[in-house]
Amino acid sequence: MINIFNKKGGTSIFNTLIIGFMFVLILSYFKINIKTIVESPDGQSNIHYVADNTKTFWDKYLKDPASYLWNDVFIKIFWTSFINNMEKVRDGKPTDYENFAPITSNSNSD
Repeated sequence: MINIFNKKGGTSIFNTLIIGFMFVLILSYFKINIKTIVESPDGQSNIHYVADNTKTFWDKYLKDPASYLWNDVFIKIFWTSFINNMEKVRDGKPTDYENFAPITSNSNSD
């Protein structure tokens, strides 16, 4: 028997969009106008509060680790290697993967 509720993996972007659309429809059903809420002074105050605190949190806690991961890990290790290997493919040379792959023998010497 197939268990459809034991799904491995996360939510897709399509599912997220559908849920967001349904949320807007539910708000409309209850006569809640999102534009009025966002443009109200209280809504603007809340938006600015969240934006300011998010920026502070980014600058204080996340900026340095994210910059390190982007510049020193992704760019230096992965991106540079990717570009070098793509240039080798373009030039018809063997890639690093081909150079470092173990050599096996297909001959059957009995």
